[in-house]
Amino acid sequence: MTEQHTSGVHHFASDNYAGAHPEVLAAVAAANVGHVPAYGDDPWTARLQDVVRAQLGEQAVTYPVLNGTGANVLALQAMLPRWGAVICTEAAHVNTDENGAPERVGGLKLLTVAAPDGRLTPELVDRQAWGFGDVHRAQPGVVSLTQATELGTVYTPEAVRELCDHAHARGMRVHMDGARIANAAAHLGLPLRALTTDCGVDVLSLGGTKNGLLLGEAVVVLDPSAVVGVDFLRKADMQLTSKMRFVSAQLVALYEGDLWLRSAGRANAMAARLRAGIDAIGSLDVVQPTEANAVFVRLPAHVARALRRRWRFYDWDAADGTVRLMCAFDTTEQDVDELLAALADALDDAPAPEGGAPATP
Repeated sequence: MTEQHTSGVHHFASDNYAGAHPEVLAAVAAANVGHVPAYGDDPWTARLQDVVRAQLGEQAVTYPVLNGTGANVLALQAMLPRWGAVICTEAAHVNTDENGAPERVGGLKLLTVAAPDGRLTPELVDRQAWGFGDVHRAQPGVVSLTQATELGTVYTPEAVRELCDHAHARGMRVHMDGARIANAAAHLGLPLRALTTDCGVDVLSLGGTKNGLLLGEAVVVLDPSAVVGVDFLRKADMQLTSKMRFVSAQLVALYEGDLWLRSAGRANAMAARLRAGIDAIGSLDVVQPTEANAVFVRLPAHVARALRRRWRFYDWDAADGTVRLMCAFDTTEQDVDELLAALADALDDAPAPEGGAPATP
């Protein structure tokens, strides 16, 4: 193990880097008692149904799964026939970070559109919502939006409702990738159902891992008429875990009270602190609004190199130097302030010329 993995450094690469929340670990330990039926026929999974209905409405049916890719593939596969297609942004996780799983496992076609701020609009949807009835074209059947988006932006309830109404009017359903829906809700100060059920979203991939779980997400069916065969597909897609109580117990711990909101709110607050500090420096270009728990900023190459001596973070656009700095539920003010101080120091240092020798004053 390298030093940066053993020193307790909190990195800024991804909220997936964070460990599990202590309350989640306690819930797993509490579920580790005796023998209970497997494959979801257990008290924790039954309790999860009630917990999610309290958050999202009485029609909600919850299917715990192992990971976000599995949740998205299962949801989309259950919503579409074999000839169906999904409209999403070019930056959508289902398009860029799931190794073709919607196509390979789900057998679906992704129809992508460019969205500079990560958010779909009815006008962008219509760039791919055509060819209905044409046997030569995969049939658009689902609009998939991400909340919060991969660019750290957030859809308002009005924007989600407009998309849902637009899609439904054209005979399409709406899926929401809610891996970071808690961050979106925390930013807007709204309950989860105000961004989903109340807006007309049909199926939600409900996040967990990015907000303090060991592992686990859930497919939440908000309109039962929007899906077919979820139970069978979950098994076929290798997302039906035998000891499901341990996934369900984590989700109960996250969503029964306000842990989801406390954790997401903390991550958002740290991103806002980081953004304010970068703005105060004054010489860097932040390329997206900071609405959830991510900051996208262009860094000179020598600055990025200097910061990477201690922290990990991802290049977003290597061509122009844009990087993503992500905060998590366990990011602290000290973590942010140390990064900002190192950033300011690196900007003050003149870049070394080729060959690594110090620059001449």
